Amino acid sequence: MRNFSDLTEKEVLALAIANEEEDNRIYTDIAEGLRTDYPGSAKVFSEMAEEESEHRQKLLDLYRQKFGEHIPLIRRHDVRGFIYHKPVWQLLPLNLDEVRTLAESMEVETQQFYRRAAARSEDVSIRKLLGDLAEAEVEHEHRADQLRDENLPENVRRAEDVKARRSFVLRFIQPGLAGLMDGSVSTLAPVFAAALATQDPRKAFVVGLAASIGAGISMGFAEALSDNGSLTGRGAPIIRGAITGLMTTVGGIGHTLPFLIPTFWTAMAVAIGVVVVELGVISWVRWKYMDTPPIPATLQVAFGGALVFACGILIGSS
Repeated sequence: MRNFSDLTEKEVLALAIANEEEDNRIYTDIAEGLRTDYPGSAKVFSEMAEEESEHRQKLLDLYRQKFGEHIPLIRRHDVRGFIYHKPVWQLLPLNLDEVRTLAESMEVETQQFYRRAAARSEDVSIRKLLGDLAEAEVEHEHRADQLRDENLPENVRRAEDVKARRSFVLRFIQPGLAGLMDGSVSTLAPVFAAALATQDPRKAFVVGLAASIGAGISMGFAEALSDNGSLTGRGAPIIRGAITGLMTTVGGIGHTLPFLIPTFWTAMAVAIGVVVVELGVISWVRWKYMDTPPIPATLQVAFGGALVFACGILIGSS
C-alpha cells in the first residue's frame, strides 16, 4: 500500500475515478438488494448512484484533457487511510439502518478525500474540480436527505422500518431466543439432578457440558432443517441454525460453569444465581423484541424454569 501523500496528481485523479465507480456500484447493489422489500429506499440509492456516475464523468473528462486515455488502476485498498467497506453481497440480507449508515460514512470519507486532494494539487483546473467535488459531496448529503424526503415520506419510512425490524426479529432474535430458552431451561434438570445425586461438582459439570453441547447440536440441526426461509422470510437456514445452536449451548453452559467451583454448596448457590440471571435475560428479550408485556414475560419464563428446576431437584434427591 502507498501513502496518499506519495501519489502524483495523475494518480490522485485515477484514484478519484475508481472511487466514484466503486461508490456507484455499491449504491446500485444496495438499490437492487432493497428493491423487493423496500422500494422507496431502493429508489433513493438508485438516484445516488446516478449522481456518482455524473461525478465520475467530470473526472474522466478532466483526466483525458490532462493525461490522455490510459488510466492506471489505483483503488481504495491500494492507499493507506481509507475505510474498508464489505461488498454488498456479503451484507445480504440488507439491513436498512446498516446501509443508511454505510452511505453516510461513504459520503463523509469521499468529501474528506477530495478536500485533501484539492489542498495538495498544484494544477489550477484539477484543484478547482476536486474542490467542487468536495462541495458536491456536501450537497450530496443534503441531496440524500432531499431524496429521502421525496421518496420516503414518513408513513413509507415507518412502514419500511417496521418491516425491517420484523425481518430482524424473524431471522436473528427468534432463533436466538429459542436456543437460549432451550439451553437455559431444558438443561436445568440434568445438571441439578446430577449435582444432587452425586454431590460432586465435577460430575455435575461434565453432565452439564455434555447436555449443553448435545442440545446445541440438536437444536441447530432442528432449526436449520425446519424451514428453508423461502416462504416464511426467516432467512438462510444455516445462519438460523448456527444462531440457535450457539445460543442453546450458551444457555446451558451458563449455569454449568459454576460447577467448576470445588465446594459443592458454593457451586450450587452460584449456579442458582446464574439461572436467575438467565431467566431475567430471556424475559427482557421477550419484552424488548417479542412485544410481550414485562410482567407476563417474567412470570411465564419463571414458571417454566421453576417446573424444570423442580424436576431436577426431585429426581436428583430421590
